[in-house]
Amino acid sequence: MNYEAEFSNIVRSFRKRHMGKGPSQVKTTFCKNWALCEMEGNLSPVEKFIVAAQDGKQMVRAARTEMVKEMYRKNHPIEMEEFLGAKFIDLFVDIDIDKDLGMSIFVFDQDLEQKFNSKDKHN
Repeated sequence: MNYEAEFSNIVRSFRKRHMGKGPSQVKTTFCKNWALCEMEGNLSPVEKFIVAAQDGKQMVRAARTEMVKEMYRKNHPIEMEEFLGAKFIDLFVDIDIDKDLGMSIFVFDQDLEQKFNSKDKHN
């Protein structure tokens, strides 16, 4: 099993369920106790329209970073914890509006790289 690809699917479906739209592509890399997710195709058609207005980029960027963090605070990612067997601790989020490229760093209480990448090498 490719644990990073499966985690990407969980992230995509979580965002779609709680925000109405998930990213079109998610690529996850486990690094120590972090799950680093690169996300493309994040912006909705309405957000793309807002970006064209004055101050629109800053408004959408603020919404896409602060609101995503708030979403995870209000909707604890239990399915991520169950899949990884690790406790979710924190989330860092940023997005480049011009490129429609986002980064989320999920912080867990265990070394995911050691836990899962060593399993991938033996399968």
